[in-house]
Parts: sequence; C-alpha cells; structure tokens
Amino acid sequence: MSIIINNTDIAITAVSPSGYPADDLPEVAFVGKSNVGKSSLINAMLGRKRLARTSRQPGKTRTINFFHVERKLYFVDLPGYGYAKVSKSESAKWGEMVESYLKDRPQLRRIFLLLDIRHEPGNNDKMLYDWFMHYNLPFTLIATKSDKLARAQVPRQCAAIRRALSAPELPMPFSSETRQNRDALWSLILDNCGIDVL
Repeated sequence: MSIIINNTDIAITAVSPSGYPADDLPEVAFVGKSNVGKSSLINAMLGRKRLARTSRQPGKTRTINFFHVERKLYFVDLPGYGYAKVSKSESAKWGEMVESYLKDRPQLRRIFLLLDIRHEPGNNDKMLYDWFMHYNLPFTLIATKSDKLARAQVPRQCAAIRRALSAPELPMPFSSETRQNRDALWSLILDNCGIDVL
C-alpha cells in the first residue's frame, strides 16, 4: 500500500478548545520535543514539502495546527516542548494547552510520541511517556531521523529507547527523507481511525 494524498490543507490553527474543529472527524496527534522532526514527518506522510512549516529554530510551532486530510481525518501538529529559550510562563501555557487537548479531546484516536533515534529520551520525553501511561492514552512511539544512522545501528538505538522508557514495544523507526515506514504508519493511522481507504 502506498498512500497518495490528493487533498490536504491546514484547516485550523488554535490555542484553545473553542478554536478546534467543530466536526467529528477522527484526529491523530504528533508530539515531541522541539526539532525532533514533527513537521518533516507530517510533510512526508502527506506528500508535501512545506505544508507543515519546518524550521531550524526550535520552538517554531506555538499553536495547535489541524491539517485536513482528504476530508476524512485531521493530522494535529502539537507545539514542541523542552526548548530552553522559551520563558517558563510561555512553556507552562503551552503545556496546559497540549495537556488539555490530549486528555479531553474525544475525536483524538491516537497520539504519536516522536523521539530522535540518535539520542536516548530526555527527562521531558520520559515525563510525557509516563503521563500517557498514567492516563491510559492510546499512543505509539516513533523514532525519527533513522536515515541519520547506519542501518545496523537502527535496531540497537530503538532497543536503547525502549529500555530507557521501560516501554513494552520498540519504537517505529521513521525517516522523512527516505520515507522508511511511511506505509506502515499510514496503516496504523487508518486502522485507529476506522478508515478503510482514503
């Protein structure tokens, strides 16, 4: 299966529940620390180059961005966390916004926690993982930037991430450059959203 997306756009940019989409389409959310590759992954999944804005400046995404996909579901790009140059008050505000969305959004079908495959999870990653587990939220670990490693290193790094989090499953390696596991991730998304075909 190789998904081709013909119809997608950024539908809504929101900072509170009053701005979220009013329809009942299923949503999948992407979250991770600043510069982990969220925007690049979204662009690769949707077959676009600049739909989700990428930047070398960490902390670029400061709102919750909803991308309409074939009028059947939303990709949700959440603000990155853990960037030191953001003030504590702004960081707390982002945290409240993201936490409220993840806990209280009935349309949310799955969360994808993105981790840079080259590094062990940091404290913020571990806190978010534990928070997901505490609230029994449906989520999957994605190890981004797998093209940055030699092929033999990928399974070792995935195992290291799993150990660091005491996770029951290995993260899925993903590359926005080579599109590694794009189809597998699409299968997981469609299955969780109850969609047979886009």
